Amino acid sequence: MYTIHVLKIFSKLLDSNDRAVNDIRPIVDDVNALEAKLSKLTKSEFPKQTATLQAQVQDGTKSLDDVLPTAFALVRAAAQQAIKQRPFDVQLIGGVVLHQGKIAEMRTGEGKTLVATLPTYLNALGGKGVHVVTVNDYLARRDGEWMGQIYHYLGLSIGVINHEKSYLFDPAGTNPGILEEDIEHPEEFGTGRFLKEVTRKEAYAADITYGTNNEFGFDYLRDNMVLDLAQKVQRGHHYAIVDEVDSILIDEARTPLIISAPGQEPTDKYYQFSKVVDLLESKDFQIDEKLKTANLTESGIGHVEKILGIDNLYEKDFKTLHHIEEALKAKTLFKKDVDYVVRDNEVIIVDEFTGRLMPGRRYSEGLHQAIEAKEGVTIQQESQTMATISFQNYFRMYEKLAGMTGTASTEAEEFHKIYSLEVVLVPTNQPMIRMDQADLVYKSLAGKFEAIARDIAAAHKKGQPVLVGTTSIEKNEYLGGILKKHGVPHEILNAKNNEKEAHIIARAGAVGAVTVATNLAGRGVDIKLGPGAKDLGGLYVLGSERHEARRIDNQLRGRSGLQGDPGATRFYLSLEDDIMRLFGGDAVSRVMSTFKLPEDVPIESGLVSKAIESAQTRVEGHNFDIRKQLVEYDDVMNKQRQIIYGRRDKILADVQTDPEALKKNILSKIKDEVASFVGIQTSEHGEVNFEEVLSEVQTIVPFDEKSQKNLLEQIKAAGSPEKITELLSS
Repeated sequence: MYTIHVLKIFSKLLDSNDRAVNDIRPIVDDVNALEAKLSKLTKSEFPKQTATLQAQVQDGTKSLDDVLPTAFALVRAAAQQAIKQRPFDVQLIGGVVLHQGKIAEMRTGEGKTLVATLPTYLNALGGKGVHVVTVNDYLARRDGEWMGQIYHYLGLSIGVINHEKSYLFDPAGTNPGILEEDIEHPEEFGTGRFLKEVTRKEAYAADITYGTNNEFGFDYLRDNMVLDLAQKVQRGHHYAIVDEVDSILIDEARTPLIISAPGQEPTDKYYQFSKVVDLLESKDFQIDEKLKTANLTESGIGHVEKILGIDNLYEKDFKTLHHIEEALKAKTLFKKDVDYVVRDNEVIIVDEFTGRLMPGRRYSEGLHQAIEAKEGVTIQQESQTMATISFQNYFRMYEKLAGMTGTASTEAEEFHKIYSLEVVLVPTNQPMIRMDQADLVYKSLAGKFEAIARDIAAAHKKGQPVLVGTTSIEKNEYLGGILKKHGVPHEILNAKNNEKEAHIIARAGAVGAVTVATNLAGRGVDIKLGPGAKDLGGLYVLGSERHEARRIDNQLRGRSGLQGDPGATRFYLSLEDDIMRLFGGDAVSRVMSTFKLPEDVPIESGLVSKAIESAQTRVEGHNFDIRKQLVEYDDVMNKQRQIIYGRRDKILADVQTDPEALKKNILSKIKDEVASFVGIQTSEHGEVNFEEVLSEVQTIVPFDEKSQKNLLEQIKAAGSPEKITELLSS
């Protein structure tokens, strides 16, 4: 009965999706009807067409929906002329979904980057600016340069926001920082060749601005810390399209953005805490890998007290206990080349979902310092939070929000509950013919990796290109070592060399290519099959482990079978994999034990798939709860944030209108405050307690002893409450 109920719900969802797509098809017909006429426009005529649409939209003559067919047809014609690409009808459908403020789920290789140009151009006609959000600086530069050609052709300006610099699209390629001979592959965008460095404010003033979620969020926080409204760089939050929306609004939403200032705590103590933890025995602590917590046991507390020479750790210094447990977490739960890398004497976090480095992001509560002490690098001081916001509340500020990805449907409930975003599955341009093979489960990691190496060697021998996905840098390099022993030439791609990501991934579809990549797997860069690769079976994607989120597995699968190409995928697992060991391996383990299967013989059955999916569903639910708690907590802070930021802006605006306004306002409040405490220290007979008044003043403005005596004499000389108030207010 339960299965039938679930199938009915799923069927309803598909019916709803079909209706949403079918409602859009007449709009696509309208766009197609304009194609013949607008494709004949010359280069100089496109900006004139844009100016006409801008005037109609901005004076209210027509709505964006009214001009949509014309706008989309113009983008299609401009794309054909500027970059020799014509958006397919299914891409037009995706564009309408994005314009409607929804999430377009489109399979990898369906051209999401080009799809975004359609609603971006349309919504930019209103003159309020459109933000296109990407997952890293490279993709912001690449898409700004690549798609910038289309927007420029249409007469719009394009800005790009990166971590350290900001740019405007420059079709002349006059960027003096980039020389022709410095560009290894000048045909590839993202080099900065067609970008001109400008101020951040100029980049945001462009009609369309590309950037990362981190930079948009941090710029918002910085804008609300300025001392002059003219220093603000953003100009509001009108419309945003979030690329890889699941990565940004789901995966990264577990960690809020924080702007901080260095604290004053000494750093030597962290090395001491790290040494204390190194002396502990296994019975001294308990760890929970699922929740990533580590706590001292009774014997552990006693051992620490003995090492530190104190009687009672809880009475003596609770802060010390906290730092000891953070050092314990650093030692037992956070692994080098899995959770972080050490580069240039610095600990840099590795994003657990994408495998990319996250420079500038730091663990809080002293954990980052504990890891620095563990690795023996320079410890940076703990910081004091100056401003913070969650991604959920940042992106909910936009008047209209949309997103695109190849994998959103598994998180449709969260998108709806947190962001009020509906997910629409957009049809593929060509039928999907990729073969997704059943998982193979081995008893041990060693047995699994040997089997993976044999499978890769066999595919390589016949020339079939292979992309291998791993869950960490550590396992990435471990598999690379095994392949070396097997004599299989290969490319390694992980956070340690991710600057070569586009170059490596772009060649991963060549005959005989073997690419071993962490989860990043070149998201945003299509793997195109080289000559002859189709005849060999297309790209073979091999997952070395299941991830805790089904979406990440689906993203890896999605690298193969683009635009109707052949391809195959398979996942290899072992009972020693984290997800099997922590969440789902018991049932499979019993089967393997019952049949006494050796280490190098896999099991392949429906039971395996069900156990794994059940485990992933539980982890996804757990992670959703974490994100839900974060947003509920931040919702309270968000109300305070809106009030404070609103008051701050009003004060700064008043100062611009009347430079003396702030001074008058502050003096008025000071006078009210002084009158209040002088009144409290005045008896019903009008006698003032001069010493208590001075004491109140001291809490606001500390004075030295000599100044105190002088002020007390002045207070006594003033005499009446009214004159004392005037004296102290001045």
